[in-house]
Amino acid sequence: MRLLLILLLVGALPAPLAAQCQLCRQDGKDAAIAARKASMPLRVEVDTQLDMGRLAVGASGGEVEIDPLTGARRLRGDVRDLGGFAVTGVVTVSGEPGAEVRVTLPPSVDLESGSGASARVTGLATDLGAAPRLGPDGRLVFRFGGRLQVAGATDGDYRGRIPVTVEYP
Repeated sequence: MRLLLILLLVGALPAPLAAQCQLCRQDGKDAAIAARKASMPLRVEVDTQLDMGRLAVGASGGEVEIDPLTGARRLRGDVRDLGGFAVTGVVTVSGEPGAEVRVTLPPSVDLESGSGASARVTGLATDLGAAPRLGPDGRLVFRFGGRLQVAGATDGDYRGRIPVTVEYP
């Protein structure tokens, strides 16, 4: 909930340079776009949480990776598949139709189990192109994945929060 409030505040800010370059404006079009963006804050909803599935980790540890483009799961090191579904995260963004957005994921996120053990997710990536835009309906749906690194001889149900930041450039 806190993340959503922060994203709404970021989305409510006017475009950074729209009002500063008087010579760059074309018939007030840039100012009108900035005003619409300010009136249409971004809304971010996590539709599906990233889930690495069920794994057994041996003494030397290892990692599991979920590819955001294909949803494929790859195991490396002393890790064995125990079944369950591995699922990419899915996020829906709503805002100004056709607007360009910037999506940022952290470089890593620490997860914890109920027993206090920890694991780290790194390499978080999306299936978005270089300059993502909201569609004509004002929506953008994207998937994300990453690599879970687990030390040897640790078990548990690891959980954590992956902050997804979306803003108008």
